[in-house]
Parts: sequence; structure tokens; C-alpha cells
Amino acid sequence: MQGMPKQPVPDMRRATRFPVDYQTICETRKEGEFSAKISNVSAHGCQIVHDVPLKKGDRVTVRLPVAGRIEAFLVWSHGGRSGFEYERVIRQSDFMAMLDKMSQPA
Repeated sequence: MQGMPKQPVPDMRRATRFPVDYQTICETRKEGEFSAKISNVSAHGCQIVHDVPLKKGDRVTVRLPVAGRIEAFLVWSHGGRSGFEYERVIRQSDFMAMLDKMSQPA
């Protein structure tokens, strides 16, 4: 219908994202280990800033405080930023402890 205002697209994510600035190490079978920055995080996934060529569906191991190494797959990527969904959900108590460590100044 013309003249109708566009409806906002609802955020269908399963969990709230928390902004962080956390340097970590990621690893893929093809690229090996690489340095990356986690810019936001939830119990289900994270956004990573990196300079490694990755494509949708790629599997990455992400090193996280408290949760340790966690497998994730790439859901989207644009301009050096990628969104990943973890293979498993991080328990709430572990997630809160992890978020606390990620929020501390380096």
C-alpha cells in the first residue's frame, strides 16, 4: 500500500547482545589461528571484527573467558565484521562471569 509508513523490522535474536571490546584468538581449519576483536556478545553468539576472509557457514573456534573454546558458525559477514552463532548455549552463570571479565579494562 502506498503512503503507509514502513513497519520496523523486529529483532528476532534469541538473546540480548552486550557491547564489549575484547581481543581474542579464533581458529579455522583453513586459516589457522588469527587475532580478532569481539564487539558484542550474547549467550548464543557474538560479533567479531577481523581481517580474515570468511564466508557464511564457516566454522570457527572462539576463545572466550570462563566458557573456554567454543565452536561457532558464521551467519553473516560485512566489511570485516561477522556474526557467529555458537554450537552450544553458554549457561547464564558462566555468561555473566564471562561478560564481567570481558568488560574489565585490559
